[in-house]
Amino acid sequence: MKNLYRNTFLIFSLASVFMAACGGATPGVPDVTPAQSLPLPVDLRNYRYCEVIPVFQQGLTLHVEVYNTLGSNACPADLWVKLNASDLKKQYGAVLVKLNGPRYWVMNGIVGGGATLNGKVADFGGIEMTQRAVLETKIWQGTIGDKFYSPNQVQRTTIYRYLKGNMVYELTSVDGDVYRMQSYAQIADPSLTIADLETLGARLDLPEGWTYKARILTEDSELKIDGLAYVINDNLYNSYQKVMP
Repeated sequence: MKNLYRNTFLIFSLASVFMAACGGATPGVPDVTPAQSLPLPVDLRNYRYCEVIPVFQQGLTLHVEVYNTLGSNACPADLWVKLNASDLKKQYGAVLVKLNGPRYWVMNGIVGGGATLNGKVADFGGIEMTQRAVLETKIWQGTIGDKFYSPNQVQRTTIYRYLKGNMVYELTSVDGDVYRMQSYAQIADPSLTIADLETLGARLDLPEGWTYKARILTEDSELKIDGLAYVINDNLYNSYQKVMP
């Protein structure tokens, strides 16, 4: 699926999670009747969006919900800066709320299906978002984005389309797994732009044996997920999805 992530990306101890779950509101994000709609551009490349990611405890499991502005709005800056993760945490009875953005897609198109397409709509401080993905981890494993260059399992149904002639940005792990960038973030670096991504590798703290490469596609490419995606963040919070065989 950060206000900013530098302050909210915490690795929970058992004690802190149990304490957070003991009080506050009944856990859950209420849905609303959609009132906002913004037609998507033909080409999503460099299109702005934001996410709100509440984390709830269910026994020894952390239930993570990912809400996204895509299709509702382009994450209005004046409303986004007013969101407070601590206030939302109390409001929803969550153990944590992450504010993930602003971000910008680097693929050309997205096709959603199932719950990814028809998730519930919620209102966060006047910014409507649709639930696009969910994931679950054990409390000793942390939550999505806690660790750089570490895969997170995200449940969703999507097709990411990258068109011929466009540049893609890929990480290759020491084991040979390839992760293609899905979005860049203005979180650690608010001045980061799509033009900076070609030479981004020089700024990344890559694990030993990992490489970063920018290349121009010679043919159209699709990354298809029907159930489970593997997503990682680099140390600037840019996100990548594993290229499946």
